[in-house]
Amino acid sequence: MKKQKDAINYFFVDESGDPYFYDRYGNYIVGKEGCSKILILGFIKTEDPKELRDATSRIRKEIMSDSYTKSIPSLKKSLNSFHATDDCPEVREKVFKTILNLKFKAEFIVARKIENVFRNKHKGKPNLFYDDLISKLFQNQLHSSKKNIIYFSIRTNRARQAPLEDAIYNAVNSFENRWKTKVDSEIKIYPQSPIAEPSLQIIDYMIWAVQRAFVKKETRYLDYIGDKISLIADIYDFDRFGKNYYNKKNPMDINTISPL
Repeated sequence: MKKQKDAINYFFVDESGDPYFYDRYGNYIVGKEGCSKILILGFIKTEDPKELRDATSRIRKEIMSDSYTKSIPSLKKSLNSFHATDDCPEVREKVFKTILNLKFKAEFIVARKIENVFRNKHKGKPNLFYDDLISKLFQNQLHSSKKNIIYFSIRTNRARQAPLEDAIYNAVNSFENRWKTKVDSEIKIYPQSPIAEPSLQIIDYMIWAVQRAFVKKETRYLDYIGDKISLIADIYDFDRFGKNYYNKKNPMDINTISPL
């Protein structure tokens, strides 16, 4: 266990997919149109969020002054907030190339939506499924610095802040029980919009790259920014149990993971 640093860690958290398994009539809908087969939660962690915020500002100035990009119809939306799904290829390239030189590390939890796991472990409740993943995402993170500031994308409803805080503290408790120690760190949690907090636009791009690899088997983006990623945990790939945690020592080969 690493010694605690007298520093502030900033986390920026986003998601891809959804925690739902059934429609309002109780029909199983995983994999059908509008309902993902996986839920991915991830964060980027940095001690210097100003660098990330300044970087997004620089990209906007570049594309506004570039005669090749400034007339692209979707540019107006990108100038408000970069979003990998909606940005045009020219903007996407600029964002990814900028990301490559920023100082942060990223981690991701990938959860396959398996019905019996959902019903038995999470009692068939989407919020319990989501919060359990949040706890897993942060269980080894919040002891290493004196203060932790966590920003969640506003897509996470403000009414969900209290349960999310509970999930974070469950992660702390899990760590304390495992290591028989006390986590003496201050934790602040803020729901925020990607427009108001540009660093959330960076995690949006990072999680999009992971999602493309799992869902589309397209790894070019993930390969490009792979050095920024410390961990991808494909927690319910039971066929690769013990080898379903990917890092530099165990690189992920998208062709060997179990199909969704």
